[in-house]
Amino acid sequence: MRKILLTGCLGQIGTELTLHFRKEYGDENVVASNRTKKDFPEVIDGGPFELLDVLDANRLAEICNKYKIDTIVHLAAILSAVGEVKPQHAFNVNLNGLYNVLEVARENDMQVFTPSSIAAFGPSTPPDNTPQDTIQRPNTIYGVTKVAGELLCDYYYTRFGVDTRGVRLPGLISHEALPGGGTTDYAVHIYYDAIRYNRYESYIAAGTKMDMMYMPDCLKAFTLLLEANPDRLIHRNAFNIAAMSFAPEDMEKEIKKHLPDFELSYNVDPVRQAIADSWPNSMDDSCARDEWDWKPDYDLAAMTADMLKQLRIKLAK
Repeated sequence: MRKILLTGCLGQIGTELTLHFRKEYGDENVVASNRTKKDFPEVIDGGPFELLDVLDANRLAEICNKYKIDTIVHLAAILSAVGEVKPQHAFNVNLNGLYNVLEVARENDMQVFTPSSIAAFGPSTPPDNTPQDTIQRPNTIYGVTKVAGELLCDYYYTRFGVDTRGVRLPGLISHEALPGGGTTDYAVHIYYDAIRYNRYESYIAAGTKMDMMYMPDCLKAFTLLLEANPDRLIHRNAFNIAAMSFAPEDMEKEIKKHLPDFELSYNVDPVRQAIADSWPNSMDDSCARDEWDWKPDYDLAAMTADMLKQLRIKLAK
């Protein structure tokens, strides 16, 4: 049975991925770690939990040795919008943190799974059906660190034989944990405000399409690639994965099927809009489908129905 360490376990992905992995591999086999201790008792009390700043390589190695870890799922990162406010901090956490993880893995023969992002592309990347292998010239510090991270993981695999794997995540939507400072956060907040106020003011302009994914499909992708036969993996790191591509008005149309009086307005944030404009409209994920049988379960209509259902329950408490 795997012994997994998750870094950044109390972020948007980490909270749900920790619980998902504990169901898959057993509570005691999944060690959750985070730089700070937040109020997520189901994660902190549901299995082993350790305080960890990924910039502290000695502490990272100590935890791996304590629990006999063989797999690190590295999620700790500074996201796109926050990264533009604190670019030096984003560089330090995103690259030096990953370097520490890869070095500990190299020294102890561990597998490493770390996600990249659609932010790894840029304005010169083909925006529609973006290929798996294409030009990557991002213009955000988050994107720069993600491209460097993809290359670093490739290097540690080819140079040192570290079993590195990863996906390029689109925007993620969840009814559990709120997002933490990304450009695609509007696609979560719109559902909350639809239930609470029957209206939403979008900081992303109409007509701005971006790839998105419902969290259950993200969890599925992590498990599929983590367990994939290595003999089938041609690309190994930074697989494009996609589920749906939409603009704010597409969400409005779906929400109105459930809440006919819902109103969408716009107050565009030029910083986040510029980031969104530099990203792909849609990604070609045929390599993930061919190499490890990726296939999403949710489209926009199915996700919207489930998000509104779950948030009605959550916000009524």
